[in-house]
Amino acid sequence: MHSLRAGFLLAILPLQMGFAQGTVPTFQVAVGQASYTLAGRDPAQGGSTTIPTVLVPVTLMFEAKKTAGKAFVMDAAPDVKRILNSPVFSNYGFPSGGTTQYVDAMLRSTFPKAVDWHTLLGKPEVKAVRITVPVGYGYILTSKQSARSFAVADLEFVQKELFKQVPNQPGKLVIAVTHNTTYYALGDATVCCSWGTHGVDMATGNSFVHGSYIHNAPAVVEDQDVQPLTQQLAQFFKDPLHDPLFRGGRNTKSPGNTFPSWMRAASTNPGGQGACAGTSAGSTYFQLEPTNTNPKNNIPASKPFNARGYRLQNVALLPWYTGASEGLGSTLSFPDPQALTERSQPCASRGGRPGGSAPPQPTATAASRTGAPNGHQLIGYWAGYGSASSTFPLREVSPQWDIVIVAFSTPDRNAPEGTMQFRPPTGMPAEQLKADIAFLKSQGRKVMVSLGGGGQHFTLADPKRVPNFVSSVTRIASEYGFDGIDIDFESPSLSIDPGDTDYRKPTTPSIVNLISALRQLRDHFGPGFMISLVPEGTQIPSGYPSYGGQFGSYVPIAHALRDILAFMDTQSYNTPPLQGLDGEIYQPGTVDYHVAMTELVLHGFNVGGDPGQFFPPIPAGKVAVGFLNGDTTPAIVSQTMDYLITGKAPAGTKYKLRTPGGYPGMIGAMFWTIDADRRGNYNYSNVIGPQLHSYPQAR
Repeated sequence: MHSLRAGFLLAILPLQMGFAQGTVPTFQVAVGQASYTLAGRDPAQGGSTTIPTVLVPVTLMFEAKKTAGKAFVMDAAPDVKRILNSPVFSNYGFPSGGTTQYVDAMLRSTFPKAVDWHTLLGKPEVKAVRITVPVGYGYILTSKQSARSFAVADLEFVQKELFKQVPNQPGKLVIAVTHNTTYYALGDATVCCSWGTHGVDMATGNSFVHGSYIHNAPAVVEDQDVQPLTQQLAQFFKDPLHDPLFRGGRNTKSPGNTFPSWMRAASTNPGGQGACAGTSAGSTYFQLEPTNTNPKNNIPASKPFNARGYRLQNVALLPWYTGASEGLGSTLSFPDPQALTERSQPCASRGGRPGGSAPPQPTATAASRTGAPNGHQLIGYWAGYGSASSTFPLREVSPQWDIVIVAFSTPDRNAPEGTMQFRPPTGMPAEQLKADIAFLKSQGRKVMVSLGGGGQHFTLADPKRVPNFVSSVTRIASEYGFDGIDIDFESPSLSIDPGDTDYRKPTTPSIVNLISALRQLRDHFGPGFMISLVPEGTQIPSGYPSYGGQFGSYVPIAHALRDILAFMDTQSYNTPPLQGLDGEIYQPGTVDYHVAMTELVLHGFNVGGDPGQFFPPIPAGKVAVGFLNGDTTPAIVSQTMDYLITGKAPAGTKYKLRTPGGYPGMIGAMFWTIDADRRGNYNYSNVIGPQLHSYPQAR
């Protein structure tokens, strides 16, 4: 570390050109004991740097939606002229940074003491590519009202296919542009959504920015023109060595800059709770800027900054992450300096409590249960995670919960494949849990065990695993006295094989064998044994616009088990935007979304949009809606349930039920988790429980 001209405190490390370091120049900035790599020329040296660019308009052809046998096309070629005229490549006036390009103005706002220093993007060489997106790797959503469309696609698939056609570009920045396409990460459509990515493609060594241009998109899309592209450009220059395909685990960041951990504002969640966004320039998985205002899984939208008709992304500058330092300016955001007025707040310790201590006891009282059962039920998962001091006994579950699902029974990696295992929470003796289960059952409540869970990969692709699965689940259910099992095998555990196109006659081994195994368990225990399904949004509702891969993977299971199914509660969270039966597109987290996605199951739908593949309705008495405590509010849940059960639409809703009178026989609501509800002073069970239990008898 040493002091340089113009008052900078920078540590300069010459970076060797190579695949790991990308294809553009970089420099390092030291802030305290940390250092950060940025793209461009060291500001302490002054002067101008022009980075040669390759602009790649991408034509995406989606096989999930065909017209006259031809794949639906999203073509970015017509967007090239608009991008060239935008602040990405052309000079515009900015409140800070002067009259120049977007990236240069952003960097000059970061280092306001730099003398005669510019980092510019050169006039690009244009190289168009075409990529076919197979069924199972993306789908198209088209608004019936406006006839406008946008696409949802697998980010990793598109990146890999892109760089099969774009070899190493020494000294150049590749800027790949798709049209009206949003992306999910990690090959999992529940990890959604962002408009692109950035960093170094390790297969070719290319430094790149990949973003969509938004033009004539459906009204549900709040972003416009180059806003997504400028977001990814800004993050690239703040973190040019980022590897978007890094697979170091769901809770680790990719190589590149590691910033102090930062919290998303509480206002970005419907539940009003802040969340740790990670240690990258953008939030974990979604790569959303700290300025983004929409909650998890919504297509990002920030406070607009218009530059002669263009919508630009407001982004956090380096001082927002790191705090003040010599050489860095005091402005925290760009181009609107008022978008962020206070620097980042660090993430709380694990569990949100110092040292992982026990959670506070609820200060409210759980509502007592009155009246006879009416067929409407409150369903919840008891996770029991954490240390012995942070787990509360099962018998203390609020009386409002009618069905308690214990999470989780997981695959036993030390036993023959297909074997499941179950252990009580840390510090809880097995005999205590068994006694608590018996206690709840004595009150007329049902207690089930959930198999799988997020992050647990499990498949019965090999039929030889089925006996191990059946025998191990039989032992667990018998030993603990569970009333049944809940199936929570999430993506990518269940994925429809290519060529398996008829949900009524599935051929994918993992699906066929699971259906067989569940029927064997039902035959063993008898008709009183409960089997429930808790598919992700991609595993049931996504089967409407596209059927294949993870999209609709629970459709054949639900259909095959409908005669013995106790209930199904689709997770109405951790999901991309989807389409309702009215032909319109809805964002997660809204009453419209919850109602529209649930009515797909209650009313039935054409699988993959094919009228010849109609999925018949699941009886209302077997349907519930799944909510995530921190992703919604009691008011949203209350309005959703009232609309679905009574047909009375709350003010402001746009979706109209296909069955105007609603579905009076519908079970009710499921929550992940009972634990979070208790920590939140029973904020859901004390509201939604009495509401459900006050409806007329389900019929």
